[in-house]
Amino acid sequence: MRLFLAGSVLLSAAAYYVYLPLPSGVCEPWKLMLLDALFRSFMHASDVAHALGVTHRVHLVNQIVSLAEVIEAYPCPAVHVFDSTLGGVSTRVFQPKGGKKLKRGVLYFHGGGWTHGSGRMRSYDHMCRRMAEDLDAVVMSVDYRLAPEAVFPEQYHDALAASRAFLSAQVLEHYSIDPERVCVSGDSAGGNLAAAVVQEMTSDDSLTVKFKAQALIYPVMQALDFNTPSYQQNQAVPILYRPAMVNFWLLYLGADSSLETLLLANNHSSLDQPAISARTRSKFDWTTLLPDIRKKQFQPVIRETGSLGVVDELPALMDVRAAPLLAELEVLGRTPKAYVMTCEFDVLRDDGLMYVRRLQEAGVTVTSDHYEDGFHGCMAFAFLPMLSSVGQRSLDNYINWLDQNL
Repeated sequence: MRLFLAGSVLLSAAAYYVYLPLPSGVCEPWKLMLLDALFRSFMHASDVAHALGVTHRVHLVNQIVSLAEVIEAYPCPAVHVFDSTLGGVSTRVFQPKGGKKLKRGVLYFHGGGWTHGSGRMRSYDHMCRRMAEDLDAVVMSVDYRLAPEAVFPEQYHDALAASRAFLSAQVLEHYSIDPERVCVSGDSAGGNLAAAVVQEMTSDDSLTVKFKAQALIYPVMQALDFNTPSYQQNQAVPILYRPAMVNFWLLYLGADSSLETLLLANNHSSLDQPAISARTRSKFDWTTLLPDIRKKQFQPVIRETGSLGVVDELPALMDVRAAPLLAELEVLGRTPKAYVMTCEFDVLRDDGLMYVRRLQEAGVTVTSDHYEDGFHGCMAFAFLPMLSSVGQRSLDNYINWLDQNL
């Protein structure tokens, strides 16, 4: 009887810890709850270790994720898989064994808030294997440096170095990649890097080969408004909570974590900030850039007065290499056709949708692929053990767009 009672208590406690009220439209919510409970366990353990001075919280999370998720570059029947470098940056290469002589080429940047993740993780490895096989494409997944050891613009410089090497005559020839069929892609923080790199490289007239397509998966695009409708609506929806995204930005920019509160309140982008002009504000003004269906009942959070000096202390907040949404229309207009995936239950939804609108205003052909039941990171749910419908659909549609546009 005592054993039964103890088991009941433990089960109840576990259910209480795992259960999280989610919006009714989320795809297969229990899978998301289970993953979130796992992540929260990792984060709580890392917070304790950090407080005790054992290790930085980021390092412990990365060690746990590496043990659980990073896999070797094992061979498979259709694709050669091996680790190499690209422009001096660690990269996993997926090269089809058969198919046409000239291959498509896809350069991919993983997500993880510029602090976590690796192209060698199971979900990215599986995704790139499938892309290589289905598209008959050489796929290169880049392991750029991570915060807190590397801070902006070092991740960007790694992404740019890898991109320049990927489009070099030597690499294109070595891997038999068709220079007219090359794409840059990435998810979340990786989507940010992909967008920033393609803006820079399409404006560089010294390059003989440029990307012909950009595919951005729930990308991070700006850090001046943390109160867009999607940030307000989804602030407590896993796996990317609103405060967590602010902390990722602070780690990326090498800033003090004490700035979290004022960024969450938009004090850093108040109207009395002399460094932020009306022209700049128009580039992240969701009241004009978002479709009405996404604005819903939400109101802008605009402070008349705020915390002066933050933008001067963190100029990267307005640097287009960190915040591609702030690029000029002339720059955007030179970028190639685009695919932008967004999810309804994601704090970054409106970053992606505002970028879609700005690309369209610049004359770029854009495919906006929105998932009403999707959440941040859902494309990683395209494989076991967390296989879900929205994960499969999103990956299928992403690969299908690449197939038709590359």
